[in-house]
Amino acid sequence: MRSYEVMCILDADLDKETIEKAIEKTEDLIKKNKGKVEKVDKWGRRKFAYPIEGRNDGFYTLITFRGENKTIAELNRVLKLTGEIIRFMIVRIGE
Repeated sequence: MRSYEVMCILDADLDKETIEKAIEKTEDLIKKNKGKVEKVDKWGRRKFAYPIEGRNDGFYTLITFRGENKTIAELNRVLKLTGEIIRFMIVRIGE
């Protein structure tokens, strides 16, 4: 398994409970697809450099995990469809 990071920007207008559920859903998705979550780092609300989808700020979360190609493919597919997530990026961490 390789190491990855996924940075998720969630809608900052959501309440804390909804944000927490979205983060937990992402963690569960990784675990269901034979991945292992190593660290969840909640950066909190940050201002964007430019407006994204009419919003000026978002809630940033960085999840470090280990996974396989199947894990990445499914995570990418589901995060595209998740309404609470404005943007995301999955990056492989070098050895």
